[in-house]
Amino acid sequence: MNTENNTAIFYITDNGLKTAERLKVLYPDAPVLKFKSEIVSEIWNESRNLIFIMAAGIVVRTIAPLIKDKKTDPSVVVLDEKGEYAISLLSGHLGGANELAKKIAEFLKAEAIITTASDVNNLTSIDLWAKENNLVIEDWELVPQIGTRLLNNGALRIFSEIQIELPDEFLKVSDPRFADVLITNKKDPFTDSPIHRFTHSSIYPSTQLYLRPKNLVIGIGCNSGTSDKEIAEAIKAVFDENNLSFLSIHSIATIDIKEDEEGLNAFAEKYNFKIKTFNVDELNAVEGLQKSDVVFKATGANAVSEPAALLASGTSELLVPKYKLGNVTIAVAELNHFTTSPLHPFTTSPLHPFGRIYIVGTGPGSIEHLTPYAQDAIRKSDVIVGYGTYLDLIQELLKDKEVISTGMTKEVERCKRAVELAMSGKTVSVISGGDPGIYAMAGLVFEVLRAEARKSRSAEVTSELPNLQTSKLAIEVIPGISALNACAARLGAPLMHDFAVISLSDRLTPWELIEKRLAAAAMSDFVIVLYNPKSMGRPGHINKARAILLRYRSTETPVGIVKSAMRENERIIITNLRDMLNYDIDMQTTVIVGNSQTFTWNNYMITPRGYENKK
Repeated sequence: MNTENNTAIFYITDNGLKTAERLKVLYPDAPVLKFKSEIVSEIWNESRNLIFIMAAGIVVRTIAPLIKDKKTDPSVVVLDEKGEYAISLLSGHLGGANELAKKIAEFLKAEAIITTASDVNNLTSIDLWAKENNLVIEDWELVPQIGTRLLNNGALRIFSEIQIELPDEFLKVSDPRFADVLITNKKDPFTDSPIHRFTHSSIYPSTQLYLRPKNLVIGIGCNSGTSDKEIAEAIKAVFDENNLSFLSIHSIATIDIKEDEEGLNAFAEKYNFKIKTFNVDELNAVEGLQKSDVVFKATGANAVSEPAALLASGTSELLVPKYKLGNVTIAVAELNHFTTSPLHPFTTSPLHPFGRIYIVGTGPGSIEHLTPYAQDAIRKSDVIVGYGTYLDLIQELLKDKEVISTGMTKEVERCKRAVELAMSGKTVSVISGGDPGIYAMAGLVFEVLRAEARKSRSAEVTSELPNLQTSKLAIEVIPGISALNACAARLGAPLMHDFAVISLSDRLTPWELIEKRLAAAAMSDFVIVLYNPKSMGRPGHINKARAILLRYRSTETPVGIVKSAMRENERIIITNLRDMLNYDIDMQTTVIVGNSQTFTWNNYMITPRGYENKK
C-alpha cells in the first residue's frame, strides 16, 4: 500500500473518523484507513508517521511484534476519539513522535502527552540533538547511559573540534579527557595528548560517547574497472593511517569522466555518499599542487584527487595529501563550513553553509488555506518577516518566533533585512500574501540578492550588506493560493480558458504601458483578471480600464467582483461591464472580466472550455 508523505491515519468508530477528517487539513495526502492490524503490519516499514485514533491498548498490542529499532521504527501517536489528547507512544525523539504529537495538539487545540524523560525535565535529548545537527552517533548502546548522566547531573561536558552552538546544559570543555561527549572526526582525539589514555581518575568519565561530524570530503582518482571493494579498502586504510573516522565522510569528489565508473558508484551507493564531479578546466585551475604526467596523459588533468577534494570542500588546504594504493588515489579535505543541516550535501555545504530563506505564500491568509509544507517552513524558521496585515492572519504559527513587521510600502526594506538575517546563519521566512511569485515577494527577494551580490563584487561600491555571499544562501519559494485562484473559486469557473492577469497599479509600471496591455488582452478575447483595481491615489484607473474593455466587449459581458476572498469580510458580486462601477471596488478587490463566451448560471460565472464541441 502506498502511503503518500509516509503518514497514515487509522480510526475505528464514526467519531474517530470525524477526528481523522479534521486531521486531513494538516495532512491532506495521508490516507484515512479503517483500522485493521494486517494493514498496520503491511505499511509499518514504509511509513514515517502512524496516527491512531483509538484506545492506546489496541495500538500497543498491534505494534508490539513490529517494533525493531529506535533508528528505524516510525513515529506512533495515539489520539482519543474526541481529539482532546495526542499521546507520543513510540519513536518520540528520532522518529519525531513528540513533535508530531505537539503539532497535532496545537492544530486540534488539544493536549500533547509527552513522557520521554529529557522532555519532561526540559533537557536536550542527545540523540535528537545529534540528528538535528548532522552528527552521527558512533555507539548507540551508550546513548541511554549518557542520557541518564544528563538527567542525574543536569548537564553534560562536551568536547568539540567544530564550531557548533550548544544548548545551555551542554558545557564545553577544552580537554577531551573530561568530556562525556566528543564531537570529532578523529578516531582517537587522545593520540596527540602527552597524557593519552593511561591516565585514570575519578574526575574522568568512565564512558564517552563519540558524535561524528560529516565534514570530510574524499578526493578520489581510480583506474577504470576498479572494484568498489578495492576503493573501500583503500579509503579505510588511509583513514586508519591518519586517525580519521569513516563515519565523518561527507561526500566524494572526482573528475567528470568517472561519473559512470561502476565501482565508484557502487561504493557511494552502499554508504549513501554523494559524488561531486569537476571537469578538467576546473581541476587544472587549482594551483600549488603536484602534477602527475600519468594522470595528465589519461585524463588531461594535472591531478584529480587533491584538486577535487579542495574544490568540493571549499577550502585551500588538504587534511590528507594524496595516497596511492593500488588502483586508487585518495586525498582528504575538511569542509570549509560544516553544516549542521542533514539536507543534501551539495545544496547545503559547501555551497550553502549559511542560512536559508523561505519565501512563503500564505494564500488568502487563514491557516487552513496554507499548505502543510508552508506551515512547516514557518515553524522551522527562526525569524518571520512580513507585512503586518498578513502576519496578523497567521498568529498561531508565530509563537516563540522573532517577528519583523513593516508597512505596505516597505517591501525592499523587508527583503534586505531577510537576506541580512539569513547571511548571519538564521532560517528566515519571508511572508507573502497569495502566491509569492504573482505580484508578490519572490521576485523582489531575488532582485535584492542579485543587486547586493553585484555590489559586493564591485571594488568601487560598498554593499549595504557587508560580506554578502548570496550564492551561498539556500532559497526556496513555497507557493500559495493566489488571489486569482481564490476569487475564481468563489465565482465558479471563470478561468476555464485562456486568461490574462493585469495590475492597474501604476506605482511601478507606467499607466501608458498598462493601457496597451489592457487593449491587447481585450482585443485577443482573454478572460481578464484585474489586480489592484482602485485605491485612494488612483480612483479613476478602473473607470479607464472599463472604457478600454468596452471597445472590444459587450456591455453584457459577465464581471465578477470579489473582495477579501476566503476571509471574514468576504463579498462576492456577479454583474456585467455595464453595471460594474455601481459596486464598491478597492485595493482588497479582484475583478474578473469574462470573454465573449463567458456566461452566468445559477449565480455562478462560467467560461466554457469547449468540451461541448468534442465528439
